[in-house]
Amino acid sequence: MNQPAEKQPNILVFFTDQQRWDTTGVHGNPLELTPNFDRMAAYGTHAAYTFSCQPVCGPSRSALQTGLYPTASGCFTNSIPLPEEARTVAHYFQEAGYDTGYIGKWHLAGTRTNPVPAGKRGGYDYWLAADSLEHTSDAYRTLLFNTHNEPVELPGYRVDALTDAAIRYLADRRNAEKPFYLFLSFLEPHHQNHRDDYPSPDVYRGRYASRYVPPDLAALRGTAHQHLDGYYGMVKRLDEALGRLNDALKSLGLADNTVIAFTSDHGCHFKTRNAEYKRSCHESSIRVPLAFSGPGFNGGGTLRELISLIDLPPTLLDAAGIEVPAHMQGRSILPLLGGNRGGTAWQQEIFVQISESEVGRAIRTRRWKYAVTAPSRDPIRDSGASDYVESCLYDLEADPYELNNLVDKPSHEEVRAHLRKLLIKRMVTIGESVPRIHALPAQDSGQLKVAKAEIYE
Repeated sequence: MNQPAEKQPNILVFFTDQQRWDTTGVHGNPLELTPNFDRMAAYGTHAAYTFSCQPVCGPSRSALQTGLYPTASGCFTNSIPLPEEARTVAHYFQEAGYDTGYIGKWHLAGTRTNPVPAGKRGGYDYWLAADSLEHTSDAYRTLLFNTHNEPVELPGYRVDALTDAAIRYLADRRNAEKPFYLFLSFLEPHHQNHRDDYPSPDVYRGRYASRYVPPDLAALRGTAHQHLDGYYGMVKRLDEALGRLNDALKSLGLADNTVIAFTSDHGCHFKTRNAEYKRSCHESSIRVPLAFSGPGFNGGGTLRELISLIDLPPTLLDAAGIEVPAHMQGRSILPLLGGNRGGTAWQQEIFVQISESEVGRAIRTRRWKYAVTAPSRDPIRDSGASDYVESCLYDLEADPYELNNLVDKPSHEEVRAHLRKLLIKRMVTIGESVPRIHALPAQDSGQLKVAKAEIYE
């Protein structure tokens, strides 16, 4: 049952693009890039183990808007727009008496550089956005479209331009009777596509060169040494934007009744796992930061459970006292915040779908990462497959940076068999058909055993 509107909190989603979890201080980054996020994690609720359910922009965003895995919503690649009849989180907030607003990158309409028609905006009333912000803008040139599809050029560095717009939105609702649900979607720290660069604000250019390289990037060949300076500068400015929004909420008298959720759509592996920056099963692609502040979340502490972005839509609705639709495929994390946390049964693995680079599936448990791929299927046209081949097995306890693939090791055949069953169960649970998973021939002491690949139902 919905709460009366006057008791419902405002909801603000602070959404970044392609941000690794380990850019934050609470996850060990030594460069002091995120003091505002770190404070939010310390005094609010920090979901320390959070993962994308599909590590590419559009599909991940579709999950956040619908509460459905990309194959369930149909949006399993960037090129597939959200169906106009799809029910989104915005629709449920709207029906509960909320003013709904969207600012920034959408990537769910298929219009690229053209305005997004009203019917393709997912139920958001206030609109200041571009479908593909990386193609309508640059670091110091921000072009969006308003509710009437008129072009709007905003001054300043792109992060600041969107933050200014969000602060204006908040100020206009200072004395409003209706609560608001605002989804603020940045492009940073995503690369600038047309020149394959990570343009940070001028003041930070060069500040982070040759400073800290995460161990997985240091061990593998890629573009990290070229791009981390700009990437870190982008993260720094995003964190400053978070601080500015908190200051604005405080000055407007809205802070005590506003929930903020900070997260990202996927990570970035800097061309160490495939030919670009994401679309793989590795932690660098799928692990993201997630923290909450505000009523219901302040003092929530650090959650060690495995959380998926598919759990964010139910959590936001639950935080507002709105009934979570039964068809949503994630779960609210609010029960984990209670004093009797041990009494809440929670998932023991995270399920991940992969497209565009491959038709892949993966699960991540506390200790293991297990992935399969369908080499005969088209990663753009095919949402899934009936047959997969094992591709990755990592022992995250012994190998947290995923440098030693154990998928063909005889010593781990029982582990693979167990994880294979878990993966198939998760695939079926979210509506996929029961697949056949082909094991790789075991390799021992560098010699490939001459044996037919085993098939597991």
